[in-house]
Amino acid sequence: MATISRGASPVLNVSGLNVFYGASHALQGVDLELSSGVLSVVGRNGMGKTTLCQAIMGLVPVSAGSIRFAGQELVGLTPAAIARLGIGYVPQGRRLWRSLTVDEHLRMMSGKGAWTRERIYATFPRLAERKGNGGGQLSGGEQQMLAIARALLLNPRLLVMDEPTEGLAPVIVSQVEDMLLRLGNEGEVDVLVIEQNIGVATSVSSEVAIMVNGQVNRLVPAVQLAGDRALQQQLLGVGRADDESSQLIDSDAVQEADLPDGTPLALMYQSNPVIPNRWSKPVSARLIQQTARTLTAVGSTAAAASGPQPLSTQMSSHAPMVLVAGTLDTKGVELRFIRDCLKRHQLPVMLVDLSTSGEHEGADIPAHQVAAFHPRGSSGVFTGDRGTSVAGMTLAFERWIDRQDNVLGIMGAGGSGGTAMVAPAMRSLAFGIPKVIVSTVASGDVSQYVGPADIMMLYSVADVSGLNSITREVLQNGAEALAGMVNARRRSGVVKGGANDPASAMPQNQPAVGLSMFGVTTECIRQLVAELDDDHECLVFHATGIGGQSMEKLIDNGRIKAVLDITTTEVCDLLMGGVFSATDDRFGAIIRRRIPYIGSCGALDMVNFGAPQTVPAHYKDRTFYNHNPQVTLMRTTVDESRAIGRWIGNRLNEMDGPVRFFLPQGGVSALDAPGAAFHDPQARNALFSSLTETVRQTRDRQLIESAHHINSKAFANEVLAMYRQLHGASARHGKQQSIRRYP
Repeated sequence: MATISRGASPVLNVSGLNVFYGASHALQGVDLELSSGVLSVVGRNGMGKTTLCQAIMGLVPVSAGSIRFAGQELVGLTPAAIARLGIGYVPQGRRLWRSLTVDEHLRMMSGKGAWTRERIYATFPRLAERKGNGGGQLSGGEQQMLAIARALLLNPRLLVMDEPTEGLAPVIVSQVEDMLLRLGNEGEVDVLVIEQNIGVATSVSSEVAIMVNGQVNRLVPAVQLAGDRALQQQLLGVGRADDESSQLIDSDAVQEADLPDGTPLALMYQSNPVIPNRWSKPVSARLIQQTARTLTAVGSTAAAASGPQPLSTQMSSHAPMVLVAGTLDTKGVELRFIRDCLKRHQLPVMLVDLSTSGEHEGADIPAHQVAAFHPRGSSGVFTGDRGTSVAGMTLAFERWIDRQDNVLGIMGAGGSGGTAMVAPAMRSLAFGIPKVIVSTVASGDVSQYVGPADIMMLYSVADVSGLNSITREVLQNGAEALAGMVNARRRSGVVKGGANDPASAMPQNQPAVGLSMFGVTTECIRQLVAELDDDHECLVFHATGIGGQSMEKLIDNGRIKAVLDITTTEVCDLLMGGVFSATDDRFGAIIRRRIPYIGSCGALDMVNFGAPQTVPAHYKDRTFYNHNPQVTLMRTTVDESRAIGRWIGNRLNEMDGPVRFFLPQGGVSALDAPGAAFHDPQARNALFSSLTETVRQTRDRQLIESAHHINSKAFANEVLAMYRQLHGASARHGKQQSIRRYP
């Protein structure tokens, strides 16, 4: 039996499956098991791959055998019943309605769950641009995106995809592959993918099932299949070039490649002259060879002999590397100076070109390779307009670096444009990976560049425009700082391979718990930390907007797996225009990661502004409290409290993990107590009522009313008791008191 074992309970188990078309025996005792993640199935045309998909979905009658989904038998069920159980299907050929727009397709499928139309548009920006176009007006790649999106909106547990990259342009193939990798890594959806493209099949799955004559012939490690041309030829009929193919490399192609003299070259066959389908006539090897133009430098004889690697391996097949990124067409001298400084420390360094001129600048990672990661490919970057080109390359670089698992550290240098291009990619990297930018804008407000990330910015003093006595010293200082951080991490054993993997982050012996705090909820957090500190690593975040983002970034990166989000005040500033505002993605990491969430209404009674003269004029008649000369607090009203409750309640409804949200009846901050400046029971009750009306309470999603003030010992004990209950530990101190769950 072919199995891919990643868990105890397989999501899909096919056993002894037989399907006939008349007298034709299409599936002959197929055995296949998918425990979790992504499993690729490959095979020549006519081997039964599509029939397998249709049998799983109930679209063809099964003569004998069993198909179990999470232990439930599917044979005999209708396709609609199978879909309702949680299986999504992306059929070969897409099968869209030509007259329905993109948005109408998605609205028709929208339901409740993690995958929403908004998330679809964020995942497939091209669909957002084409939302008013009919299915018949879309390109092949856009149609495939829509077919996949349509299936994801059902929020399936298992996604069955039949030839998802058939007939697509290489850049669209890369996007589909990237999405499959994300689905597998995030664990939201398990995927069975039928695929003819060996590069895609071997990159998205650790093992590949090979179908031959209606049976699963064997299960092969993806790396082995990708590198074994003989096996590909034997089982899949994948052609291979003869040794004479090297003679087809012409002088024009060599000149275009701009490679050093004596560099060994390999000719890569990109595709047939015309994209083939199952009805295509065979194309001779000579014709394919004549149309091949891609030259690849071969690093060693061993590398050449190992055969082609999966696309995911090609993108990050190097040993861990330090990246130096920037626009080589304008900052080439400075960036190469940085590279040379780093190499003196015996560090492996790669130059990444972010130029938008379209010219080749001799980088290790050329600009066109980065640009291919734009949702529209390189055409979304090399537009001829500087503004759109810079924006396009910024997005492409961020998407490119998300695919790298080999980053030891990264450094960039430039002005405002260069800084804006590298900063988002740096922010997407895991905490702890050294990140340095030498910038002309580093002496001002750098929050828009640094955000919640651990980016070190160094003011260039003189413009980053050529090397001189000033820029040499500043650039060298930045390079030395990066080298010191990278080498320190290597010596400490932090870096074990891919440094962009949370598993490679600083080792922790205790579970990390994130806590949100403000000055007016400090006493509550202090008591929680005192109780948890012996057996937890307590990470406290100041709820200043960026503080909440930092906490959630660590959650997204897997560094925090438990949270006590006591102080949610950043939502007030988001809705009322305060200076410590959250983003619209507040609570997004909890939603995405599905970790247990314990939160409360800490400091939801106030909006933060700067000095008194900075408070907007339309708030002049409100209740204020001067926290200090630079911070002015404004009490939220009844109507504002209702709006805050609705906003938070809607976000709580999106959480699929266990949720416990506390409503402290005695007050939500140090200023919300009898006799204190912000004591307003009517506004507080409006907040709680709005939450109660909005939150869809279930066994796993509960509002919990506490009779106590948020800073009291009794409240802290209640939170601790709930925390230990959700995380499987008994409370060591204190006991649960006065907790009443709303019905």
